[in-house]
Amino acid sequence: MLMARTCKAQNESGHPCGQAPLQGSDFCFWHSPEHAQEAAEARRLGGLRRRKENITAGAYDFADLESVEGIRRLLQVAAVDALGLENSIARARTLAYLAVVAAKLLETGEVEERVAALEQTLGPRLEKGGKRR
Repeated sequence: MLMARTCKAQNESGHPCGQAPLQGSDFCFWHSPEHAQEAAEARRLGGLRRRKENITAGAYDFADLESVEGIRRLLQVAAVDALGLENSIARARTLAYLAVVAAKLLETGEVEERVAALEQTLGPRLEKGGKRR
């Protein structure tokens, strides 16, 4: 069985890094002395991106895309921004697309509510039978 090579460096907690080393090296990109400046710049840019992401999310009161509410908020922000643009074919297409996506989101939200109501109503019966279809 072929064993995967790992970086020879240790992470901040003293454990082995675990990343795959660069070709012809014992170290990964993050620990390679030859790539120290590039790795530092990548870390700096990553920090800037996270800060910008947090500031932007706060400014737009945007949480995530993992809930219907989060997606609705994103669509609302996009629609308001699109409405503020000058009239053009691109603006009209964007607004039409946002309307289609919003309609699908409303449909999905309605289906979720209906399924939850059915599960609540049928819950005792489903548990009694021991099986769910």
